Amino acid sequence: MHYDIVSAREEDCAVVSELIHALAQYEKLADQCEATPEKIRRSLFCETPAAHCLLAWEVDDEAKTRKPAAFALYFFNFSTFVAKKGLYLEDLFVVPQARGRGLGTKMIQRLAEIARKEKCGRFEWVVLDWNTSAQNFYRKLGARILKDWWICRLDEKALENFAQDDSQGA
Repeated sequence: MHYDIVSAREEDCAVVSELIHALAQYEKLADQCEATPEKIRRSLFCETPAAHCLLAWEVDDEAKTRKPAAFALYFFNFSTFVAKKGLYLEDLFVVPQARGRGLGTKMIQRLAEIARKEKCGRFEWVVLDWNTSAQNFYRKLGARILKDWWICRLDEKALENFAQDDSQGA
């Protein structure tokens, strides 16, 4: 048995959606997950993709089977201070039965290879404050966890309200 890490294909949208829902369940955010195969298709497999996805497949050559074991969804951003694009890892999820086998490390290494190939100045992601096992894993990889930066977010409703509010700018 081994793992193949490949770029997701359009026919993998249902698998990607299932893995996203598994991640949402793990993070206790299942009620907020709106991913569907069609939304994934429209976002990743269009003329200007919003993001990219790697899939890891567990391959059993003897049984001639393969099943999804992990996904990483990423996109490119830009750092004004470095004056280069960066790779931003939106989500990484390894299914529970595939954990502890080095697959998370291999996924991060593949993303680092992509970042180097794309001449990125940074490779960044966030980790939940309660997920200490992930924090420890990332530290072992050499990542620094930045304690002085906080995420700011306008969700879809707040974005709509703010964008339409003429009183904000004057």
